[in-house]
Amino acid sequence: MLILPSIAGAAEIPQQFEAAIAGGDVASVIVRQDGMDEAAFQALAGRIVPVAQQAGIAAIIAGDTRVAGRTGADGIHVEGSRELREAVEKFQPKLMVGAGGAKTRDEALALGEERPDYILFGRFGYDVVPEPHRRNLALGTWWAEMIEIPCIVMAGSEVASVATVAATGAEFVGLCQAVFGPGLDPRSQVKAANEMLDQVAPRFED
Repeated sequence: MLILPSIAGAAEIPQQFEAAIAGGDVASVIVRQDGMDEAAFQALAGRIVPVAQQAGIAAIIAGDTRVAGRTGADGIHVEGSRELREAVEKFQPKLMVGAGGAKTRDEALALGEERPDYILFGRFGYDVVPEPHRRNLALGTWWAEMIEIPCIVMAGSEVASVATVAATGAEFVGLCQAVFGPGLDPRSQVKAANEMLDQVAPRFED
């Protein structure tokens, strides 16, 4: 899963995204609002969603369900049990509904009770060190062993950290800074991530 970077580079995000998906397999992308006003956010999402869908990538909107509907996105991402409950009741199964924000097992289980389509362990904008956060790795390992709902664990700022995430058994790796960080070529980073995952994925079949 790709998580698009912050609005600081909003003008370049569509080009960066197109470069990234040229690098290999991407299952889904989260478009973040990140303080952007609704009009600007809808304009950005309106550019990302059709490109993603044409490539067979699920486009997920975080931060504004109205923008998700107006742009024809495939899903929405919400945080908090109450917000998740409302989203599940209102939008499933028409839209995928993903959950995030859990910092403990209890919080994760509370989200799981609402039956989201996935749960993300990691916070947007916090993948600023090379390795994934140990708490997210621990939660991902526990969740993958115990719960059927798919989980995504955020990688660190170095693309090599996808191997660390894969070892948890999580179904998906979340990538932001490792692909879109300063001075990086998104296409090369996605290609490298896929190559590493191709090497470790057989562990899940043992």
